[in-house]
Amino acid sequence: MLKLVECVPNFSEGRDRALIDAITKPIADAQGIQLLDVDPGPDTNRTVVTFIGEPDAVVEAAFAAIAKAVELIDMSQHHGEHARMGATDVCPFVPVAGVTMDDCIQLAHRLAKRVAEELSIPVYLYENAAQKPDRRNLADVRKGEYEGLPDKLKDSQWAPDYGEPVFSARSGATIIGAREFLIAYNINLNTRDPRLAKDIALSIRQQGRAKRDANGKIVRDENGKTVKVPGVLKCCKATGWYLEAFETAQVSMNLTDYHVTSLHAAFEEVRKQANARGLRVTGSELVGLIPKEAMLMAGRYYLEKQGKCPSVPEKELIRVAIRSLGMSEIAPFDPRKKIMEYQFGSDVNLTGMTVSDFADELSADSPAPGGGSVSALLGSLAASLTAMVANLTFASKEYRDLRPEMTDIAAKAQAAKEEFLSLVNQDTEAFNMYMAARRLPRKTDADKARRETEIQEATRSATLVPLNILRRVPAVLDLARSIIDKGMQSSVSDGGVAAAAARAAAVGACYNVRINLPGIEDKDFVRETGEEATRILNNCIAAQEEIAGVMEDKLKV
Repeated sequence: MLKLVECVPNFSEGRDRALIDAITKPIADAQGIQLLDVDPGPDTNRTVVTFIGEPDAVVEAAFAAIAKAVELIDMSQHHGEHARMGATDVCPFVPVAGVTMDDCIQLAHRLAKRVAEELSIPVYLYENAAQKPDRRNLADVRKGEYEGLPDKLKDSQWAPDYGEPVFSARSGATIIGAREFLIAYNINLNTRDPRLAKDIALSIRQQGRAKRDANGKIVRDENGKTVKVPGVLKCCKATGWYLEAFETAQVSMNLTDYHVTSLHAAFEEVRKQANARGLRVTGSELVGLIPKEAMLMAGRYYLEKQGKCPSVPEKELIRVAIRSLGMSEIAPFDPRKKIMEYQFGSDVNLTGMTVSDFADELSADSPAPGGGSVSALLGSLAASLTAMVANLTFASKEYRDLRPEMTDIAAKAQAAKEEFLSLVNQDTEAFNMYMAARRLPRKTDADKARRETEIQEATRSATLVPLNILRRVPAVLDLARSIIDKGMQSSVSDGGVAAAAARAAAVGACYNVRINLPGIEDKDFVRETGEEATRILNNCIAAQEEIAGVMEDKLKV
């Protein structure tokens, strides 16, 4: 499974483009990293950088950029409107795909420790990575800013989480953390009056609005602070404004945790609030990027409201979400440009080909794609057939009582399909890595040693990909057996084909594991991998043969 982390470092320089480019160059040049955005602000004298990649690569790229900022930015000369504490002011990690918040917290600790030890910068941890409750809020940690940092470091209550409490006039301090993905989302109203949009925003945002007495006066507590009436949506910041270019008022929101308040929940609540004021929601607009899961959640929600099975392909879920939320009203919503995970594509894209193009590529005189990719494709087809029968069963009135079970089977089969499709490309990528290692120079002893190491690593990778294909087959066979037993009996043959395709995927994957093992020097790995592959294959063959027996009974004339 692809693991993606977003990193959003903020650097205290927003005016010198050459300096900004020098800081972001290590990110742009890093392997396994996609630089998504560089947003300099001259007035704030601050640049917000956004990039994604696999966890280890993200930590390396972040450290390289922070080190370059230490080299180039002199905080003693810095002035700007935005609050700041150091050359790299803040650097959060955000889980996007295949990683948890705990994973990002660990990344924050790794980076903080390295920045403190190698760059001699005091580091504070914030948000989910905070070590103390009073350091969770970024504004609290940054209070006093750069100018107040010398005194802050003398206060034992504000000793850094990593590094010595020593003030660096040039670099200041850095704040590193882990937080949820922030979705910037605007909802369009059929009015040009921003006051109505602001009124809705006050009702929905977590902070809420000022409480008023019977005479309309603001209520204050014993300390003179305004008493607030909380809004209905948690993890939501909101305001209202008028968008002159499109002659529409918008409720503008930052959803700080879409697992708490989802995109569709925010949309539906604004629609409810608008209706109560005699308004209509006409559509919505995403600002920046969004995690794929947020779109899939919305698609499932609207399909369920329609009484349909939500376990359909992700493309259909995303299409439903876009249409249901009216996300193309102001500008076309292109999933390839707006969904975070789609920004990090593989150089190999076999699954984007037509069937005939894939067959042509397969039949050409190059060794990749080959049997491993075909095995993964067979696995995806087996999972797809299983999902199809589950969805057909869900839609049949005769099987209404089985809808929850069919939804679960279809969801698991769709997930397996996506995993197999990813492995179609991974197998070819692994072979290409092996061939690249074989082409490394071998003029010197050092060259030969490096080449051999790279070949061993590449061969191991080329073995693990088909092993991962093989490991996923038993679950698909179990799902196929379930739909053959319980699903729509007029489609039982499709379940049998799914099982046969799954068996073929297992056989092919095992062949591809075994052909690579002789080239690996680690004998324990060879023995353990060979034994695991043989065990799984034998179980798959036995399961499919049992299914074939069931099919014979069901298909008797």
